[in-house]
Amino acid sequence: MKQDILKNLKPARVWHYFGEIMQIPRPSKHEERISAYLVDWGKKQGLETKSDKLGNVLIRKPASKGYEKSPMVCLQAHMDMVCEKNSDKKFDFMKDPIQPVLDGEWLTADGTTLGADDGIGVAAILAILEDKTLKHPALEALITVDEETGLTGAMGLSKSWLKSEILLNFDDEDEGEYCIGCAGGIDTTVELDYNLVPVPRGHQAFRLRVYGLKGGHSGDDIHRGRGCANKLLNRILWNATYKHSMRLATIDGGNLRNAIAREAEAVVTLPEAQVRPFKTMVTKMAKAMQFEFRTTEPDMKVELKAVDTPKKLIDKETQEKLVGVLYACAHGVLAMSREVDNFVETSTNLASIKMKERKPQNAKGKTQPSGTIHIATSQRSSVESAKMAAAEKIEATFRLIGARVSHGDGYPGWTPNPDSRVLKVGVAVYKKMYGREPVVRAIHAGLECGLIGQKYPHMDMISYGPTLRGVHSPDERIEIKTVEMFWNQTVEILKALK
Repeated sequence: MKQDILKNLKPARVWHYFGEIMQIPRPSKHEERISAYLVDWGKKQGLETKSDKLGNVLIRKPASKGYEKSPMVCLQAHMDMVCEKNSDKKFDFMKDPIQPVLDGEWLTADGTTLGADDGIGVAAILAILEDKTLKHPALEALITVDEETGLTGAMGLSKSWLKSEILLNFDDEDEGEYCIGCAGGIDTTVELDYNLVPVPRGHQAFRLRVYGLKGGHSGDDIHRGRGCANKLLNRILWNATYKHSMRLATIDGGNLRNAIAREAEAVVTLPEAQVRPFKTMVTKMAKAMQFEFRTTEPDMKVELKAVDTPKKLIDKETQEKLVGVLYACAHGVLAMSREVDNFVETSTNLASIKMKERKPQNAKGKTQPSGTIHIATSQRSSVESAKMAAAEKIEATFRLIGARVSHGDGYPGWTPNPDSRVLKVGVAVYKKMYGREPVVRAIHAGLECGLIGQKYPHMDMISYGPTLRGVHSPDERIEIKTVEMFWNQTVEILKALK
């Protein structure tokens, strides 16, 4: 089994539990099996264990000798994972175990996300709870559901569930740093109805595909200048619509609201007389886009292949509205912080475009639309009013074409506290262990600390973890040596919190 490659990694118990976690399917909103595993594990350890109606799990461990009067500490991570795979990879996230792959000093997965975000945090928590040699205050481990697609586990957390005064969140992705603040976020979703119409005679069909992009986290990576497959595909579609009489049959791009779209494709048709100039245009635009993104997206590909003629097309009026609004829709960094150098304040992500057909029907003599195009976007900001303004900007853009627009509940940011006691302890521990100052910063991504802090305003919090790269994409990987550094650091922090 590929999990055997973890046996020689250190710390052994952390990697052992990470191997077990990788074998349990745990997509966001489908955490039943991992939640049950954690509850069963806690009870077998003889620890106070419970879960709530959402599936969040809480496990408590008494203080070690000499720490009985120390403030209780909460160890926190989330149990769900982002489920992304390469288009040519056959994999069912509801059934198949993640297959780890050693790549030099890194651990990655075979064509899928690895789930180290935040499986490695959960694994570290289990190793801490199991270890009877560690010195620490009373502990409670909070492992939440659905962090990745709505933060609903933290959002639904009871205000009376936790007893801790200090929280260590294990969801940061850069060894050598402590996070003390994060952006708030909100989802904006769009619905645009369409009708299906016949394909004109003499049209030829093609599949246009943009792929090979890095994608990444829509918070952590939004400032890195990476391409959004949805925007790049639509750039070609818009030009082809108005220059080559192109008609659109289907469009599909991106998957998750918190991931930058890596792949997007469309099936289109054109009059025979326009095929040659269309092909020339696609080749020219592909070269231009590849040049524009030559540094940040060196593996970008644009593919055009002939396919069987589709049965129907999206009606022309809706097509023109769609390609126009997608071109106009903002994506990327909207504002940089005025107080913190090189820190993204506000951003928006054009995450996914999906089509859903309806069964033919006729209601009271009125023909119903053939289907609906669903567009998912997300906005982030460390300034609450700017977050809402960004969401309203996206809403205003899509309302211009008569689309239906709605917003999610959103989640709050986490206000930094530079005078935090646990931060000072962490900095002192890190400096003593590694002879250098750790980086202390806020991040543009969302963390559960914002919601937990809203419910428990007295709680002193920091977030940290080992180094991860390419999260929310099949390029996700974890730097092996930093897991041991993260573990040793945590052991010493707990020991220092007397």
